[in-house]
Amino acid sequence: MQRTYKTTPDGVRQSRGMSEQPRFDTKIAVLLREDLETWQRLNVTAFLTSGLGTVVPEVIGEPYEDADGVRHLPMFRQPVLVLEGTKETLTAAHTRALSRALPRALFTSDLFATGNDHDNRAAVRAVPTAALDLVGLAVYGPRNAVDKVLKGARMHP
Repeated sequence: MQRTYKTTPDGVRQSRGMSEQPRFDTKIAVLLREDLETWQRLNVTAFLTSGLGTVVPEVIGEPYEDADGVRHLPMFRQPVLVLEGTKETLTAAHTRALSRALPRALFTSDLFATGNDHDNRAAVRAVPTAALDLVGLAVYGPRNAVDKVLKGARMHP
């Protein structure tokens, strides 16, 4: 059976078949360096995804409301894939994300030693792009472009 798809204004391809999950034309992905401690992985993931909605507001869904009418903050409207890779995989992915001009966030090892946003930005600003010691990268864009950027990474266990 062949399926047809309709793309909605927010970029979601919706199948006209049975109750399937929508397939998004875009992808949000986080790539973590494989040697991070558990607390570091969680911290880096949270930081990396925090700015995406401010630059690409269409990734944010509507606010939530529970059965009692209590409102809760909106979240991403689509899943966030979390992957891992070597230091070399991160460096290559960063280079590819830059060449494709995809929206991205980075986290360097230097940021574990800082305690505020001002010092974080100063730590990144002090290092040339090619010398950044990346421990995490978040990327957003068309599915195929993000897949190409993340070539060599594997799903986080």
